[in-house]
Amino acid sequence: MEISAFLAFKEIWRNRGRFLLVALVIALITLLVLFIAALGEGLGNGNREYLSKLDAQLIAFQSKSDYLIGASRLDRDRLASIARVQGVADAGMLGASSANLILPGQEEPLKVALLGVEPGHAGEPPVVQGRQLGTKLSNEVIIDRNTALRSGLALGDTLEMRVTQGTRDEYYKLRVVGISGGQQYSLQPSIFVPFFTWDKVRPKSEAEINSSDPIANIILIKLDDPAQADVVRQRILSQVNNIEVATISETIQALPGYSAQQSTLNTQGGFTLFIGLLVIGGFFQIQILQKVAQIGVLKAIGTTNKVVAATFIIQIFMITVIGVLIGSLLTFLFSLTFPPTIPIVFNGTTSAIAIVALLLIGPLGGLVSIRYAVRIEPLKALGLSS
Repeated sequence: MEISAFLAFKEIWRNRGRFLLVALVIALITLLVLFIAALGEGLGNGNREYLSKLDAQLIAFQSKSDYLIGASRLDRDRLASIARVQGVADAGMLGASSANLILPGQEEPLKVALLGVEPGHAGEPPVVQGRQLGTKLSNEVIIDRNTALRSGLALGDTLEMRVTQGTRDEYYKLRVVGISGGQQYSLQPSIFVPFFTWDKVRPKSEAEINSSDPIANIILIKLDDPAQADVVRQRILSQVNNIEVATISETIQALPGYSAQQSTLNTQGGFTLFIGLLVIGGFFQIQILQKVAQIGVLKAIGTTNKVVAATFIIQIFMITVIGVLIGSLLTFLFSLTFPPTIPIVFNGTTSAIAIVALLLIGPLGGLVSIRYAVRIEPLKALGLSS
């Protein structure tokens, strides 16, 4: 092993310019793979963040809405019926819409997800600063961390919101009483208001303006025993008419474009790794072809195939590690320059999996060249055999 390491290092140092170029190519592939992984995580997180953090296990939709939040409409009678089902610990209505925040000194408003939740019930996010929402009719709002970063709003501030109701733009002012962690919904920063306040300030069609019956999109269901989710789900479906019930995971997968988006980005990452495999394999194959005579000499003086193979394995691994380290460092430096509006999130687990995959493609790409190296015949390599 010592001889193999010595030979590998000596050749890398002798041809350091050539090997550095290959390491930089691997660094660029690393940069691309990590950014694709981070983009997939960021886009996915922007869609699912609020839903994935819900203190609920099931979600009730209007029948035949295909688990689409925007297509579902449920009234308070359904809420009462669901709350009476055995095994349901809590149920809360959720209304989802969008609004524009008017920010002082900025020409463009900030588009946010306007979510109506019932204070003290499933759906209301826990705050990290300030307090939870007060009464069901209070003009209060909890903003998520993303809204705070992008708007500059703080506890106690009054935000101004513009929505379209009928054919007119209406303006409402709400006081910020709490700030939650990241709670993005539909790739937008989120603000949370009491449900009845949400029904008053949300965008409405002309026909909805005079309606006095508040309608939610979905009902969030918290269970006494999450392990009994399937049993309680069947009870709800049998006792409450014209609804369908989904788990949080099923709801996330049904989000418009979510599955297609993630599969596309995963495919891009896979192809990038495959390209890296071909690049590394091609480079080291050329290296072997250029060193047939030298390998023949080594074998002629008694060097075993085991030492030859180990030399190239160490060489490939060293160059791959150097390239991945450079690429990871560049990725980290670039990530520091991104504003919060860019949906790129470097998840530790996802990034670690990507780095391990990148470290593996080096040895895998070099397998063909290593196999060729150990099969070289010394006499033929030195031209002493016909």
